[in-house]
Amino acid sequence: MSGGTRRAGAAQSVRGVNYSTSPLLASKTPPWRSRFLVLLVGLGFVVLVVRALYVQVLHADFFQKKGEERYASTLDLPANRGRILDRNGQLLAISVYAPTVSINPQQFKASDEEKRELVALLGIKARELDAKLADDGAYAVLKRQVDGGVAQQIRALRIKGLTLEPGYLRRYPENEAAAQVVGFTDVNDQGQEGIELAYQAQLQGHSGSRGVVKDRLGRIVEDLGEPVDPRDGSDVQLTIDSKLQAIAYQRIRDAVEQHHAKAGSVVVLDAQTGEILAMANYPSYTPEERHNLTGGQLRNRAVTDVFEPGSTVKPFVISKVIEDGYATPDTVLDTMPFMVGPLRVNDGAHSHPSLTVAQIIQKSSNVGTVKLSQHLDPREMGEMYAALGFGSKPQIGFPGVATGRLRPWRTWKPVEKATMAYGYGLSASLLQIAHAYTAIARDGELAPLTLVKGHPAGTPVRIFKPQTARTMRQMLRGTVSKEGTAPLAALTGYSAGGKTGTAAKQEGRGYAAGKYRAWFTGIAPIDTPRVIISVMVDEPTPIHYGGLVSAPVFKAVAEQTLRTMGVPPDMDMKPPSVLTAAAAAAAAENEDVEQH
Repeated sequence: MSGGTRRAGAAQSVRGVNYSTSPLLASKTPPWRSRFLVLLVGLGFVVLVVRALYVQVLHADFFQKKGEERYASTLDLPANRGRILDRNGQLLAISVYAPTVSINPQQFKASDEEKRELVALLGIKARELDAKLADDGAYAVLKRQVDGGVAQQIRALRIKGLTLEPGYLRRYPENEAAAQVVGFTDVNDQGQEGIELAYQAQLQGHSGSRGVVKDRLGRIVEDLGEPVDPRDGSDVQLTIDSKLQAIAYQRIRDAVEQHHAKAGSVVVLDAQTGEILAMANYPSYTPEERHNLTGGQLRNRAVTDVFEPGSTVKPFVISKVIEDGYATPDTVLDTMPFMVGPLRVNDGAHSHPSLTVAQIIQKSSNVGTVKLSQHLDPREMGEMYAALGFGSKPQIGFPGVATGRLRPWRTWKPVEKATMAYGYGLSASLLQIAHAYTAIARDGELAPLTLVKGHPAGTPVRIFKPQTARTMRQMLRGTVSKEGTAPLAALTGYSAGGKTGTAAKQEGRGYAAGKYRAWFTGIAPIDTPRVIISVMVDEPTPIHYGGLVSAPVFKAVAEQTLRTMGVPPDMDMKPPSVLTAAAAAAAAENEDVEQH
């Protein structure tokens, strides 16, 4: 059969079908079914409209933010931390560029050779990198605060999925010499100690931000809006002189090591302004390398540690007695031992039958000082000590500054008043002792202390009459003479005066056997004072006298400080006559350890 015949037959059979007799087509569709379908379509349309309103009108901000999170991000623009400067503008702390190296483990691609170079530059182990890459997250930090030169080498590797995030690292040019003063910051650039902590708000600045669009590989393809520029921190300038700080640190370090001591501190003040020119401590630390540090290394002992000041307070008591007219430098006193209540006051093996007031300072006589103090009532002594700053926290804007202890004068018993005359029963920091001596150096006015330029300073306080202070300065010259307790403090080319102190170290409720603090506070030049220097050495052995341990530190620091400051000599440049070791020891031992 031909093809045409077959097609004609099929057409005739289709036309012959009676569709009206089909049961399926013959049944009528229920009306509710069509209505139900229309309703479903209508409900679907309503849902779509409501959803559109919900997404585009009611919660548009939320969904906009979620959408942006998938392609947009905000980059932090870190602010540069302010500098810390010395009084001459020399750097004590500065921030240098040191980025953070991070990776996206999902996108990281590097050859084995590139990986070896990367871990070598970062100073990490290969397994550390492998552990970061095994992380399922999209971000991992390999190392923070990478040196700028190393960062350039890492950038040159052009490793996919590796990012260098902007950051800064703190550098401290003076290292351990000024560590306890300047302090340091942590990895987040937050101050942790010293000036870095005290002036955190001023130094830190405010970070900026930059909105960007990234592709799926994390590459920036577009900026979003205007960037917010970072606002760098402000500089902080100290009254410290970095040269004098280095000198003081070197000398106290040498003294601590020479005398096998536990620690030591030096404070150098401008005698006229009260500005702190140097404040050095040993042992110290390097701020950029802070592994296994102890509290003893971190703390600024010159302001945090308090102790009984011993003989260093005798000049104040005697100045008050002279000012009130009870004695003159030439007044002779019986200095044989005597009793004050249960206390036997004596000068030990170096007692003298009688001494003038000037010799009481020169020889550091406990007996003479206590007898002179009997002219003063407790109120006079107590108010004088308080006016000198004892028992009050120095307002220098530094963290951890100690207040010391000065009990109310109303509670003093006669024996307590006697011991307070030679420095027992009260406590003070080395800075407080140096500060008190400004009242002698400034012709009777106590100068306000200053550590930070621009920091609010107090007003001078009148303690003694000018003539009283000048008279005491001349008596303090006797201390550094051959007959005094500190002949080793005599300067070459400059006049000087001061006071030694040697006291048993208090531990708990008693005093430790064989443990002492030795100190010396001096003024130079004595007629026109420019500097006050206080030195404290903690637990020197076997020699423990202030005249032998601390006085030589004063001499070395004072001579170099005055020359550095350009102060012209006021005496013959001929070196002071050299004492034999035995003679120097005998002179220093004129000051016995104070009774307690």
